[in-house]
Amino acid sequence: MRTLMTGPAWVSYGQIYVESAEDYSDLGECFAGQRNGLCGAAVPGKLFLITGLHTGEVGFTVELYDEMPAIDDAWEEIVEASYRPRGAAMLMTWAGDGGWWDLDLGPVDYRVRYCGWGMDAGHQAAPPMDGEPLVDKYLLQFWPAPPAPD
Repeated sequence: MRTLMTGPAWVSYGQIYVESAEDYSDLGECFAGQRNGLCGAAVPGKLFLITGLHTGEVGFTVELYDEMPAIDDAWEEIVEASYRPRGAAMLMTWAGDGGWWDLDLGPVDYRVRYCGWGMDAGHQAAPPMDGEPLVDKYLLQFWPAPPAPD
């Protein structure tokens, strides 16, 4: 396992993204035909990730595995989808205003698992002030796998 990113990440409008294609895609396009409502992967090269907190910092970790990792039942929400980068992949905040992180993903098909903890509390919370603990946290895991339904 390799950790590609860990730390606080800024979210706006309850959104953060994995981008590897330059075309703009909205929420409806990214979730079209999918069953889960947290990780929109219907547009090639994009992941549209939903958070509980509307605006502010959340805990975020991105991990890369050689094979499917075990599921950690400590997470309150867990969804999976398929993803294939269409270029250099990065975790990006809304409009890139809060930063971005290179993910160093190869040009292969991945299964992605998006896990959330504290989403309901984050949805109810005001943005954390400096020094306050983060309310919700997220884990995004990638491993090589053929495409499959979410």
